[in-house]
Amino acid sequence: MSTRTIFLSRLIGLYCIVVALLMVIRKPAVIDTVTAYSQSPSMMIFLGMVVVVAGLAMILAHNIWCGGALPVVVTLVGWLALIKGLLFLFLPADAYPGIILCWLRNPLLFYVSLALILLIGVYLTYGGFSSKARS
Repeated sequence: MSTRTIFLSRLIGLYCIVVALLMVIRKPAVIDTVTAYSQSPSMMIFLGMVVVVAGLAMILAHNIWCGGALPVVVTLVGWLALIKGLLFLFLPADAYPGIILCWLRNPLLFYVSLALILLIGVYLTYGGFSSKARS
């Protein structure tokens, strides 16, 4: 396993676990924060630019589609970040609140998202910390 894959899987995995814990512990604050951001077109453009940069950085540094599940999951996260950032940049401003808030305010979708984020986080963290770097 490459050192870059190990580093990114640890970084993304731990980030996902922290986000999932935040969503569980501070659900109302998370919903309020996302509501405020999604209703501000300038904030969504700023967030879109940041997420596009993060997605592009991951894709340019790690666009690996073979070698096992761990590198592919890391690559998929990079591509999903890029797509998410592009949607933030190019969706009409009135589309943000409807899509995002519908997702977060629906208890089933909220907890499905939370479980998915936690599952990805645990998988990447475990894979990153249990893998050995190539010499």
